[in-house]
Amino acid sequence: MLEHDKPVTRAWVLHPDIKIDSARRDASSGLEEAVSLAVALPDLEVFGSDVVRLPKVHPGMLFGSGKIEELAAVFKAHEIELVLVDGPVTPVQQRNLEKAWKVKLLDRTGLILEIFGDRARTAEGVLQVEMAALSYQRTRLVRAWTHLERQRGGLGFVGGPGETQIEADRRAIDEQLGRLRKQLAKVVKTRELHRSARAKVPFPIVALVGYTNAGKSTLFNRVTGSEVFAKDMLFATLDPTMRRIELPAGDEVILSDTVGFISDLPTELVAAFRATLEEVLDADLIVHVRDISHPHTEEQAQDVETILQGLGISEDAPKLEVWNKLDQLNEDDRQSAVTQAQRRQDLFAVSALTGEGVDDLLQVIAETVKDPRTEETLSLPFSEGKRRAWLFDAGVVEKENQTEDGFELSVLWTETQKARFHKLS
Repeated sequence: MLEHDKPVTRAWVLHPDIKIDSARRDASSGLEEAVSLAVALPDLEVFGSDVVRLPKVHPGMLFGSGKIEELAAVFKAHEIELVLVDGPVTPVQQRNLEKAWKVKLLDRTGLILEIFGDRARTAEGVLQVEMAALSYQRTRLVRAWTHLERQRGGLGFVGGPGETQIEADRRAIDEQLGRLRKQLAKVVKTRELHRSARAKVPFPIVALVGYTNAGKSTLFNRVTGSEVFAKDMLFATLDPTMRRIELPAGDEVILSDTVGFISDLPTELVAAFRATLEEVLDADLIVHVRDISHPHTEEQAQDVETILQGLGISEDAPKLEVWNKLDQLNEDDRQSAVTQAQRRQDLFAVSALTGEGVDDLLQVIAETVKDPRTEETLSLPFSEGKRRAWLFDAGVVEKENQTEDGFELSVLWTETQKARFHKLS
């Protein structure tokens, strides 16, 4: 190992397949996604993975004693340092399993928090991750304490082992959360100013959404020519990125690339990242990018729709669906996808990697966001130079005449542009 190389943590991924869970997913694809999540963390090497089939959850240990002993031997043989459990693990289960296996353990929420922490770039994203992590940690402290209290049989007012430290930890976390909330309030206020400034920009906003790893950032890069971090990795993008682009017909839009969605995203994380996803709420058009080569693309699409509805996006909101990664399909499946897309006005089959089908998508985006235009005549005094400049920036001025009092302009504009113009002070 070179001196500058960071030590690699040896990890093992477990996907509990619980028989009594009626909502459980296909175990093999669940394990595959969990491994992809693990690979998204730097300095982590996945040495193995298993589906663990369970008739039911064991309250204290999650798994049965026989399976725990069997896995302990495997982890010891492979010198495993970290076990990732793709599902919820209670504080008690975590403590007992770490003791039995002599490893560090992360559940699904903890793993996603680690990834979010590694990927966050903007000031708001960093603060949101810290708050989500502290809230998660605080809950586990409280639950662990409740368990100890119950185990000891105390009445709640008699001091016991660990009580002082746990209370101190809770206070420290609460104080830190308070500081972070104040910082976040300032950052959010700044973002709102940016949003109101953006509302004065006379361009429609097009938001790319989709399941994580669907290829949104690759499509974004192809269309904008920018170098947004795009890699075959879950959660490659966390903070939204926005670019102003010119469409083939000459119209301009703002394109927004957002964090990828994922199934069973813990509710506290959805809440923590609501502001990050608020860019979608501002959008004039939502473009849902799907990895059509993924064996569970239908379930992924449903997860995305569920989260959009949770954000308050109406089912009637303007949307286009993009079937991405044609280049990863065999010829028959590729042709089938292209044929299906040709039959629907709101569906496009593309390869963001090769560019196939992207021009047709951009053409329809332009047509979708282009409202009907009406012609009007405006009279502006010389003192309203900023509003006049806005009209020229928007490209809506057909002709202009100077009068004694100011300017007379003939404009051809949409209702959205008209509304934005009248909001200008």
